[in-house]
Amino acid sequence: MSPYKLVFGKACHLPVELEHKAYWAIKRLNLDLEAAGEKRMLQLNELEEFRRHSYENAKLYKEKTKQWHDKRIHPISFEEGQQVLLFNSRLKLFPGKLKSRWSGPFKLLKIHPFGAVDLLDEKTGYEFKVNGQRIKHYWGEHLARMKVTTTLEDP
Repeated sequence: MSPYKLVFGKACHLPVELEHKAYWAIKRLNLDLEAAGEKRMLQLNELEEFRRHSYENAKLYKEKTKQWHDKRIHPISFEEGQQVLLFNSRLKLFPGKLKSRWSGPFKLLKIHPFGAVDLLDEKTGYEFKVNGQRIKHYWGEHLARMKVTTTLEDP
């Protein structure tokens, strides 16, 4: 069933000239199978070439991006006994607008291989193990020592 018959409910009757020209065009295009096959093979080869070129460009882009990121990584070294802050990832679920996602300070007790660290909460005495990527240096003690107070008096 033709789309015309589905839409209008009756068969489509074309003038004889149009039917003949359409038939002639179809016959002319379909007769040269070798040329059509060669043209299709060229199109497939071009498509494969485009894919390969895109793959190479994506690979180069990934390499450059990785180099750019790796250049900006600064190694952070921790020592036992240092004060550190712990990232609280659960605050992403219930964010407070001005609430800090870093809790602490905690004392670093031991550094295990492969990045795990033992922390001690000095307020409660609770000792726990966390991933070393979730901690950062706590500089609050150093800032408190550098604090300078100035009193102002009326003349």
